[in-house]
Amino acid sequence: MALNRNEIAQRIATELKDGYYVNLGIGIPTLVANYIPEGIEVLFQSENGLLGMGPFPSKENVDADLINAGKQTVTAVTGACFFSSSDSFAMIRGGHVDLTILGAFEVDESGNIASYMIPGNLVKGMGGAMDLVAGADNIIVTMMHANKKGESKILKKCTLPLTGANCIKKIVTDLAVLEIIDGKFHLLERAPGVSIDEIKAKTEAELIIPDKVPEMIF
Repeated sequence: MALNRNEIAQRIATELKDGYYVNLGIGIPTLVANYIPEGIEVLFQSENGLLGMGPFPSKENVDADLINAGKQTVTAVTGACFFSSSDSFAMIRGGHVDLTILGAFEVDESGNIASYMIPGNLVKGMGGAMDLVAGADNIIVTMMHANKKGESKILKKCTLPLTGANCIKKIVTDLAVLEIIDGKFHLLERAPGVSIDEIKAKTEAELIIPDKVPEMIF
């Protein structure tokens, strides 16, 4: 069965390492802050100028002045710090973020990502996505494997305007964990109960499938 948004976030959270500085994009990535594995400490960074972002607030502790880059209310952990967006982008562009987790509309086998606009649709703007994909070596993309029409978002070549080129290596979808190696998508894991045939049917790009594909653990 395909994962829901929270389960995708749980799976991505297993990629976190102790001491990481992590930037979370809008959408599913923001949910990762709710699933930090026990025994490790990570600091979440938001490009509007917050290092030490906590999980989403409950109704009782909402602070309307404390928001992330997507204008969602958030919390701050003990020891968090606030700074200007220029300092925040200096941190991103300087390569000081250990892991970036981004949503996307499309990813292709060349490691290209399209994440900021669909022509003809109203969009909020680019945000910090271009800086994040340019300044980070370790990027995880998360999205649904196919769109609402059932069309694959794992493509041979992106059809939408690119956010970044040749920068994506790992993708976690509602169906699978994929890695791009030498211009090919490799199937690393599948969602519990999801068949390889379903993943193949919803993947437009060529998919390299090993003899054994374990189910995700999260």
